[in-house]
Amino acid sequence: MNHEAIKDNPAVGRSWEEVRAELFTPEEIAKSNLRVELIGEIIKARQEKGISQKKLEELSGVRQPIIARMEKGSTSPQLETILKVLAPLGKTLAVVPLESK
Repeated sequence: MNHEAIKDNPAVGRSWEEVRAELFTPEEIAKSNLRVELIGEIIKARQEKGISQKKLEELSGVRQPIIARMEKGSTSPQLETILKVLAPLGKTLAVVPLESK
């Protein structure tokens, strides 16, 4: 292995946050963070209630493969789908002010 090539590589030793900030706009990062947080809350609520994806399909009307893809992050679900999944989990979405920095 050529250690000089690694040493001279500016990407080595940089944090993901630094690299991400160069690759994506602040708006793209905020959108991604929101999506991750939302999906995380759906997974957490489902697990806390002890509900399988299949049971959530029965309760929400959203097919289990769609729920699986949504939880895996491989799809961008529509708002209506998210609301259908949240309702049987005892959750909904709220519009709140953005945090000021």
